[in-house]
Amino acid sequence: MLGRYLINFKTGDLPHDEVDYLVIGSGIAGLFTACAAQETGSKVLVITKKMVEDTSTERAQGGIAAAIGAADSPYLHEEDTLKAGAGLCDEEAVRVLVNEGLSRIRDLVSMGTRFDRQDGEFALTREGAHSQRRILHCSGDATGAEVQRVLSFQARAVNKLPILENHYVIDLLVQEGECFGALVYDDEDAALKVIWARVVVMATGGAGCLYHHTTNPEVATGDGMAVAYRAGAELMDMEFVQFHPTVLALPNAPSFLISEAVRGEGGVLRNIEGERFMPRYSDQAELAPRDIVSRSILMEMKRTRSPYVYLDVTHLDGEKVRRRFPTITRTCAAYGIDITSEWIPVTPAAHYMMGGIKTDLHGRTCIANLFAVGETACLGVHGANRLASNSLLDGLVFGRRVVDFAHPRIDFSKPIRKPSFDFQDLKPEPPVDTEEIRDELRKVMQQYAGPLRAADGLEQALAFFDRWRFLREYEANTPQEMELRNMLEVGELVVQAALARTESRGGHYRSDYPDRKERWQKHIIFRRQ
Repeated sequence: MLGRYLINFKTGDLPHDEVDYLVIGSGIAGLFTACAAQETGSKVLVITKKMVEDTSTERAQGGIAAAIGAADSPYLHEEDTLKAGAGLCDEEAVRVLVNEGLSRIRDLVSMGTRFDRQDGEFALTREGAHSQRRILHCSGDATGAEVQRVLSFQARAVNKLPILENHYVIDLLVQEGECFGALVYDDEDAALKVIWARVVVMATGGAGCLYHHTTNPEVATGDGMAVAYRAGAELMDMEFVQFHPTVLALPNAPSFLISEAVRGEGGVLRNIEGERFMPRYSDQAELAPRDIVSRSILMEMKRTRSPYVYLDVTHLDGEKVRRRFPTITRTCAAYGIDITSEWIPVTPAAHYMMGGIKTDLHGRTCIANLFAVGETACLGVHGANRLASNSLLDGLVFGRRVVDFAHPRIDFSKPIRKPSFDFQDLKPEPPVDTEEIRDELRKVMQQYAGPLRAADGLEQALAFFDRWRFLREYEANTPQEMELRNMLEVGELVVQAALARTESRGGHYRSDYPDRKERWQKHIIFRRQ
């Protein structure tokens, strides 16, 4: 049983709550799912490990893709998504996404989301690998912040949803393939509690913090994936990590994302010598899929021996640039760059996990009563490379589907089952420096499991994870230690999958296997025995 739980516990000795739906995570996927569940009259509880707004959703700049333009259609959106996904998209999932997405956009509008408009119509932009202008945005480049604001208000003020902040999910309570709830750590009171639930929904986001350079918030440590994996859920496509091509590259600046919409509006990439280079790598130039743009940037950086390339918008109308990208303009100005007259130094950074907890079209996992949605889930909708601005739409569409599927199948007349759990096998004190291991892990992942990979580096990364495998014998006493264990779990799976896939496809590129292989048009699935 070593490796199954992070702490010793006995459910009979702990305080507990009972709910119909336990939603773990407060980004777009979690809050939209919780609001949908609350509308059915169910008892719903949301827990989140920091504050409600500490999410990747809040940071999203570009927007939400939806085929609402006069010249657009769900069919064209589907085509673009499949092409970007490099042969690994689930076509039925993509069809659901692009067709039901239109209704979910209307839901956001009815909740009060203020999408930018022009002459009374939605102002649409274009991003990489899209054949049409179909990206809705808010306040120019603050779409995620607006969506987070609206959903947080809807959850708290309108739906009166109970939300427990600073509550960290430790492990799921699963017996004989059925989930009954979760073991949770209350960080404010430094106390354990049990939350029993008829339905548990994982919406914990991604794992960008596995990498030294990432656009993700500090909370994105792969918790939901690791927790579900320990409980017996399947994880799929873990090798496919998307790196955003353009992240601000200044010594004293944070990893601030420069939206893909900047290139969609005409921005061009130049190397350190001032040469525009993307046309050499792709006929789509700056609007190629993200994996191609990221690798092209890295190749130019290597060729010119530079730590960055430039994103140039100085040829565009300065006033339009400032109006369209106010957040980017202000942030760059704070670090001494006037983007209307100076080039922006940029470099790729870890951005999005295409892989995650394997689900079906209704968010179901292989564990009864356990669902997953958003970036922590994987049903094949993004394939090997997510199409820009499909992620927020994913959380909306499949969050709604979780409730539509689960609710009619819940028997509310029966009491919630609460079987006994008693686990006491772990040693009390892990003799390690958590922060030191975490820092080394992120450097190892950046160096060996980043956008460019090869067998020798991946083997070195596995050796790192093997070195810390003994930690499974010890309790994780704090959220920081729990995060580290989750990062070790998920990071090792990313590396194992990357080593197994001896080809290059989408976000996974092997310098020792640079070609795509037809025999690898399949998925790698992990399940803990």
